Amino acid sequence: MTRQSLALIKALTVLACLIPFGQLMARAFGVGDLGANPVQEVLHTLGKSGLNVLIITLAVTPIRRGTGLNWLVGLRRTLGLAAFGYILLHAITYAVLDQGLAWDSLLVDITERPYITFGFLGLLLMVPLAVTSTNAMQRRLGLKWAKLHRLVYVIGILGVVHFFWQVKIDATEPILYGIVLTLLLAHRASGWFKRRQRRLGATTALQ
Repeated sequence: MTRQSLALIKALTVLACLIPFGQLMARAFGVGDLGANPVQEVLHTLGKSGLNVLIITLAVTPIRRGTGLNWLVGLRRTLGLAAFGYILLHAITYAVLDQGLAWDSLLVDITERPYITFGFLGLLLMVPLAVTSTNAMQRRLGLKWAKLHRLVYVIGILGVVHFFWQVKIDATEPILYGIVLTLLLAHRASGWFKRRQRRLGATTALQ
């Protein structure tokens, strides 16, 4: 995979990530409509798009290991930042359009409504990942960078729980997200266990 090819794939990935946002803007400004409750539709679309991209980000490593396509690693930053962008817009829409920046009401929601608490925590945890996503920060943090970015799995759990708790009627969709996330976490745990067993085997052989 050449640098030019990877750059092209990254550009196409950015465009693909922008499709839900473009469709939302088109609906908001005349091509279609946002239904009876436009603010809730915008909230749902941005939040779900962010969760979708986040799940895809988590799937990169299992796909890479299964296919041997190591260049996929180069897409994780692009996907992660896209997920952060959607989730940040989701939060801004909630604070500005839904709550009208009523800070007292926002504080009550964050502290007393569990699904909003989980969503807010997920956003907070994404901030350090976004800030440290550059090559310079990766070099500066060294091994700490990889440990910090494992928070993405915690963020995934918070996102799925946030989605599940806010659904009032049919929870089928968030349950499916939960199953996919569980499989991704199981793959991660399996990889960690295998590496640990290899290290223990190597240590035993040296004794």
